[in-house]
Amino acid sequence: MKPWENGVLKISENHRYLQNGDIPFFWLGDTAWLMFSRLTQEEACTYLRNRKEKGYNVIQATLIHEWPQKNIEGAFALEDNDFAGPDRNGGYWQRVDAMVSMAEELGLYMALLPSWGFHTANGLLNMENVDVYLDFLIERYGKRPNVIWLLGGDVKGDAAFELFCHMGRKLKKDCPDKLVGFHPFGRTSSSQWFNEEEWLDFHMFQSGHRRYDQISLGAWDDNGKNPDYFGEDNWKYVERDRSYLPERPVVDGEPSYEQILQGLHDKTQPYWQAWDTRRYAYWSVFAGAFGHTFGDNAIMQFYVKERDGEGSFGVWQNWQDALHNIGGMTMTHLKNLMESVDYQTGHPAQELVTEGQGEKYDRVAVFAGDGFVFCYDYNNHPFSLDLSEYQGYFDAYWMDPVTGGKSYFASISADKNIRFVPAERKEGHSDWVLVLLARGK
Repeated sequence: MKPWENGVLKISENHRYLQNGDIPFFWLGDTAWLMFSRLTQEEACTYLRNRKEKGYNVIQATLIHEWPQKNIEGAFALEDNDFAGPDRNGGYWQRVDAMVSMAEELGLYMALLPSWGFHTANGLLNMENVDVYLDFLIERYGKRPNVIWLLGGDVKGDAAFELFCHMGRKLKKDCPDKLVGFHPFGRTSSSQWFNEEEWLDFHMFQSGHRRYDQISLGAWDDNGKNPDYFGEDNWKYVERDRSYLPERPVVDGEPSYEQILQGLHDKTQPYWQAWDTRRYAYWSVFAGAFGHTFGDNAIMQFYVKERDGEGSFGVWQNWQDALHNIGGMTMTHLKNLMESVDYQTGHPAQELVTEGQGEKYDRVAVFAGDGFVFCYDYNNHPFSLDLSEYQGYFDAYWMDPVTGGKSYFASISADKNIRFVPAERKEGHSDWVLVLLARGK
């Protein structure tokens, strides 16, 4: 069953999560910014089916990303490079139609950015041409059941605040059953500019691709003096944005991509690995995010060495090979874990940790609800929990976030200061998920 067959995608009654009708919807997104310009129709079918079978249900893609925008067969999106002149009958938009239809057939949502942030920040998309362009998009995709609108595109909201608000209001007015969000600049959130705007349905932040120590690199993606720079602690964005009124759901729309350079720009730096992508995912979801968006360096740009040459951000794999990277395959285990319980009535529960809590990589992330407690331990170190608020017994498992397999190890009575010691590993990843399930749940 396709998710929208249960009802349109909407905000839950507690304003923290998404649902189709009464059915919870856990957003598991993949980043495919350049799919409309870099993929043939056959390649798009391969990509979308691969992601569907891995449990993804949202694909983030940009309708006009490059400039001038054309597809792999040379068909241009705009006449005379003007957003007021979309080539309505040309091959570019026919190919977009086909890809959106493929996603619909597979039950995948398309989170569509009308344009990348560069075009708004530089005035290529402006108040004079935006309504013509939006009317075209609304007519073409506004009634599709699998469309979500994302404004922005790696840009600060104040780069074109009035324009973004105009776009948001128009999309919400003309597509009232579609969610509208904003994809922001690195290490910022939509909440920094649009918290008071009624058109914004959920907060999206970009925790970005830098390490704790990579605050200023003298590069284009520095964001100046930013008091809300949290480094790799993406859970802090969730915690902060969930504290704002009006309450909105929150998601990390761009964490560090698998196999991208740490800091993006210096090829002497190491690459973010599968275990890093998992850390971002578990940290944000256990902090109360409504889901998570994954990204892979080669896939987001659909890199082909023979065609593209050097590529961006140290990319070294063809996208067809990157489809099988470990990080991208492990995201579904988090989704399956959350969907195995009534997670929408759960809550972050850091207060349960009585010993072993640490900072940065030593953080133990905890999410709990009726009959369950989940803990993510990235660095494989012991910790203790106070479970005295619960009654009865828990069945205790260690879940391997790589395989999704759960291994039973004890039945424990709810008590204070229960110590948990993850199994040692000699090589590879060291993260574990503690899964405690109340008897009878």
